[in-house]
Amino acid sequence: MTSNIKPPICWIITEGMAGTENQCLGVAEALGLAPDIKRITLREPWKTLSPYLRFESAPSFTPALQPPWPDLLIASGRKSIAASRYIKRMSEGKTFTVQIQDPRISARHFDLLAVPEHDPTRGENVIVTTATPNRITATKLAVAREEFRAFSALPAPRIAVLIGGTSKAYTLTPTIMESLVARLKKLEGGLMITASRRTGAENEQLLRDSLKDSGHFIWDGQGKNPYFGLLAWADFILVTADSASMLSEAATTGKPVYMVDLEGGTKRLNAMQENLIRSGAVRRFSGTLEEWDYEPLNDSRKIALEIQKRMGL
Repeated sequence: MTSNIKPPICWIITEGMAGTENQCLGVAEALGLAPDIKRITLREPWKTLSPYLRFESAPSFTPALQPPWPDLLIASGRKSIAASRYIKRMSEGKTFTVQIQDPRISARHFDLLAVPEHDPTRGENVIVTTATPNRITATKLAVAREEFRAFSALPAPRIAVLIGGTSKAYTLTPTIMESLVARLKKLEGGLMITASRRTGAENEQLLRDSLKDSGHFIWDGQGKNPYFGLLAWADFILVTADSASMLSEAATTGKPVYMVDLEGGTKRLNAMQENLIRSGAVRRFSGTLEEWDYEPLNDSRKIALEIQKRMGL
């Protein structure tokens, strides 16, 4: 027997940054929805003054936001706040608005606000997560394990190494990279390594030169991104400290996660890392690996259940 109840129409609005978009997608997918993704920019003066300047109108957004308005809006990022307020007003309150990440304005502007534990905003319509929602699920990992079965040829234990790099808060120096490579070479098992554009050409070349002809896997950027495959096949996961998203995703797998410290940091990022360490999901990498168990994060599902309850789905 099939249901005639139509699923709610869902939009995702972001500035187009992969990290924030994936957080929204994780929540939509946990709801079983196929969202319409809209990536926007703001025109002046909203571009500079958002979210504090209000009075949004149709010309505030590029591309234009037009009806029919969705039943559910999941948004993240500074520029999306103006869109969320605009759609709430234009839909006469019918669109249920969910904002991911602390918007730095009152929670009353949204139907539901989801913030990580290290951010200060609290309220009756605020749900607090351990870290950041993401798209990692047991099903996705099972599919990736089949798709990237070639990783089975690597010796166990298999160690996923997720390397970010220099950002506003952190610096991945050649000295840190040399130290990391030296530690990686001493580990027993098969390394599965992926770097990012922020890793830097010098650091990435150092990594490749040091591990060439070793039999380890280092993604060269060609073909399908093996990121989910690395998480699926890993027995241990190493993540550089600069990426809140990668740390959150790794901690959603339930596998031992080690954080590689970089130079720098911020009060907010440091607090998030300490929360993950206290949760039992993450430990600092000192050069050795050991197994342990913890309750995997499931922040996307937690937010999705709250949306279902409040929308009566």
